[in-house]
Amino acid sequence: MRTIYKICSASAWREAERQGVYRGSADDARDGFIHFSTASQVAETARRHFFGLKGLFLVEVDADALGDALRWEPSRNGELFPHLYGELDLGAVRAVLELHARPDGTHLIPELKP
Repeated sequence: MRTIYKICSASAWREAERQGVYRGSADDARDGFIHFSTASQVAETARRHFFGLKGLFLVEVDADALGDALRWEPSRNGELFPHLYGELDLGAVRAVLELHARPDGTHLIPELKP
């Protein structure tokens, strides 16, 4: 099983749980796909896009369960990132972890599965 990760607000995730599907953030909607990161990309994604924010979840997803809607495309520095063209079926979610902010604005990243 390949694992990918999504950082999102706790409130957005709670809404996804109520609806039974995650449709992505405003940035995802703007770009036409849901942005994910690999384990090695999470820390930089958190730093670039979520610095100083609190009330975040790190959602662990089984990439293989997403089928052809998941595409690996170049992004920062030409590195391949997982992008989901469609909604995230919550059945592919393996875990939801709190992403704790440190006083300096960075986040404490837990040990992640590759």
